[in-house]
Amino acid sequence: MNSQPSRHVLVTGANRGIGLEFTRQLLARGDRVVATAREPGRATALNTLAGEYPGHLHVLPLDITQPRAHAELVRELPLVLEDARVDLLINNAGVLHSGERFGALDLDNLEHSFRTNAAGPYLLTQALEPQLADGARVVNMSSRIGAIGLTTRYSTPSYAISKAALNMATVLLAQALSVRDVVVVAVSPGWVRTDMGGEQAEVAPEDAVAGLLARVDDLSMSNSGSFFDWQGEPIPW
Repeated sequence: MNSQPSRHVLVTGANRGIGLEFTRQLLARGDRVVATAREPGRATALNTLAGEYPGHLHVLPLDITQPRAHAELVRELPLVLEDARVDLLINNAGVLHSGERFGALDLDNLEHSFRTNAAGPYLLTQALEPQLADGARVVNMSSRIGAIGLTTRYSTPSYAISKAALNMATVLLAQALSVRDVVVVAVSPGWVRTDMGGEQAEVAPEDAVAGLLARVDDLSMSNSGSFFDWQGEPIPW
């Protein structure tokens, strides 16, 4: 049973996969959640959860690649949170372009991946800084694929490059927000059975999320700027 007090949590990319599972488990723990999706009207599972947890789940629109959408979310949050601050921000929204080949990678894929997986989370966190509680936690959903020290073959270049950039963004955000005791970490959920990971993936989303939430519960300032997996094992940059 969760012994943590109820928190106000913002989860991006929450309409499916890991983001949806985060939302489910956070609600079950008693947290109040703002879940974002590009098209909330089509986020059937999220809207069903909102009916099951009235007053505890708010679904808001967000295109993580658009700074104007960040600004609109910043304006909306005080209304749905009743002026409470965000205790936990989970930057989960991401994209993976499959089938990329050396010699055929185009700029559009690189730009879209960078805007979604790295620039978006950084700029959103920056925009939300005034609404983060002192001592809040920021969790950036990265990947072992973005770990330079573990790269041994050519694979998913736009995803790998953008996640490596997210890792650097994590370290910089950790430094920038340290004055308010905000803990910022990058995490890898593993190869998870989602639309992105595929049915052959090794880890069930409920296991990955439960593991990550357990790690998040134990975070302190000494962990800020670190990179670890869903079982708490450190990952080299």
